[in-house]
Amino acid sequence: MQVDNETAKVLDALVPHVPFDGWTSKALLAALAALGRAPEEAGLIFNGGAGEMIEAYFALADQRMIEAAQGLEGGLTARVRAVVALRLAQTEGDKEAIRRALSWLALPSQAPRMACITAATVDAIWYAAGDKSADFSWYTKRASLGAIYLATLLYWLSDTSPENERTLAFLDRRLAGIGRIARLRHGLTKRLGVMRPRRGAAA
Repeated sequence: MQVDNETAKVLDALVPHVPFDGWTSKALLAALAALGRAPEEAGLIFNGGAGEMIEAYFALADQRMIEAAQGLEGGLTARVRAVVALRLAQTEGDKEAIRRALSWLALPSQAPRMACITAATVDAIWYAAGDKSADFSWYTKRASLGAIYLATLLYWLSDTSPENERTLAFLDRRLAGIGRIARLRHGLTKRLGVMRPRRGAAA
């Protein structure tokens, strides 16, 4: 999903009302009023209700994260860490809106939407970090980071430490684990390559 500038303005006006009114038509109408726009526009912008508003919010956050992630240095894991830290910093003021969004997405009926939103964000993180993998690791990297990102996000919602220090330490521990798995997989792949018989070799 690509969020255009006009929809982004509505989302920015909407988010401050979410802690009080939730991801509801009431919050949307308040946002339109704040922008001086007619209430009749509500159905034209988000006719899918809460789900569409939430999906657009996270898509916009993905876009802004990618735009801001420029000139990152270090290895791939360090760049991933920097992108996630950037994402948390950019949405620091939206914690209650995100908490409400995650509560709504936790409903059994919203499992497919939750999976779609998470997959899009994780893919955006890898893209912003400069990942260029195109083989099977493309899938394994995203599956691994998906679990890490969601756990980090939930930890962050309750973190009151300066500049999210505890959350970033939590993230570092998880990323260290994924780094160990990647090294083990690489070593195993090399060993299997040595063991694999050459094409055309006698049985």
